[in-house]
Amino acid sequence: MRYDLNLLPIFIALMEERSVTRAAERLGMTQPALSNALARLRLMLKDQLFVRERYGIQPTAVALDLGPVIAEALAAIDDAVLGQQEFDPARAERLFTIAPNGYVEFVLVPAIVARLQAVAPGIRLRLTPYGNDLAETGVISGTTAMVVGRIVDPPDNLVVQHLMDEGLDCVVRAGHPEIGDTLSREQFERLRHVNIVPPGRLRAGLFQALAQQSLRRDVAISVTNFFAVAEMIAVTDHIATLPRLICRRLAQDPRVKVLPAPADLGTFPVEMAWHVRYRHDAAHRWLRGLVAEVARELGGAPG
Repeated sequence: MRYDLNLLPIFIALMEERSVTRAAERLGMTQPALSNALARLRLMLKDQLFVRERYGIQPTAVALDLGPVIAEALAAIDDAVLGQQEFDPARAERLFTIAPNGYVEFVLVPAIVARLQAVAPGIRLRLTPYGNDLAETGVISGTTAMVVGRIVDPPDNLVVQHLMDEGLDCVVRAGHPEIGDTLSREQFERLRHVNIVPPGRLRAGLFQALAQQSLRRDVAISVTNFFAVAEMIAVTDHIATLPRLICRRLAQDPRVKVLPAPADLGTFPVEMAWHVRYRHDAAHRWLRGLVAEVARELGGAPG
């Protein structure tokens, strides 16, 4: 049987976007053209593939089984073709999907985007969240270029690179009535805390560090991202324990001040992982080098 290979990227876009509208926008197609392509996909693969629901479309069992196989086949073709081509970042027009955790999105991604604007304006990034599950990011199947954050128990088909180590500091309101230029254990335990609970391993690492130092926290509120912390601290007498580079960013806000934690809370690694098929791809290698360079400059990671 002969297959129309032009339909397969459309299948992957529908799998990832779960929306005909978003898939059409991503591929630069009209919705009628994409709907027509979906009809031909259904005929070719002899399955409904996607069923319409209230907030988009959902893949059938057949589509879920085919998704990783088709994604891997397309990635292998890209690897074979693009690996033979020279990559000129200044002239390249390309979209990369990356999966940063919440910390990386706050600290590293803005600097990465700024660097791309300066040296590779045609390179675009699409972010997909990275929580606890590597498989959900698409990096294991190869549909995502890289995942950046804390990588635990990676499968054999991922290559992991250490980017930097990060420490922890504390943030309080600049005019806090109880806190001067230092923070004691007693003050840390007496104050009420803003707790950040993003999905992923960073949360577990902080809990473990506090437990190792026998530090207790009286948690007043838990928020889901780092962006909320400055506003929360600025209008309360609460305290937050945050990664050092995030504290460095928040220190630019005159409403808050950063203090060393009252005990050594250790460090946690920031890592990058990618599928083995992209090991020698020139464009992927260039992008990984840029990410590593930004991480070194921000965090002082080893070369």
